[in-house]
Amino acid sequence: MVQHLTYRRRLSYSTASNKTRLSRTPGNRTVHLYTKKVGRAPKSSCGMCPGRLRGVRAVRPKVLMRLSKTKKLLSRAYGGSVGAKHVHYGIKRAFLIEKKKIVVKVLKAQAQSQKAK
Repeated sequence: MVQHLTYRRRLSYSTASNKTRLSRTPGNRTVHLYTKKVGRAPKSSCGMCPGRLRGVRAVRPKVLMRLSKTKKLLSRAYGGSVGAKHVHYGIKRAFLIEKKKIVVKVLKAQAQSQKAK
């Protein structure tokens, strides 16, 4: 004989907030255990990095509110909002722009010294 299972709460529809898993009790009864919704890690704010950010806990917003700051962020520049690869790219780009400015300044100085001669 198959055991007839009923929900333990009032909501009797299989909605997103009413998901359950089956569990066997020590008294050998099969009952519904209510599961929590799964959280998702935040996406990168740069918009170009695919997927989710690593190092940030994937939890629901209410749980995220209770987490400590160290579990919500990463200890680097833009940690918790932009991916590591994109931060690296930005630093490299800024360095190259500064280097280009210096090269332009040196070339201008050389051209001026050539004119003076």
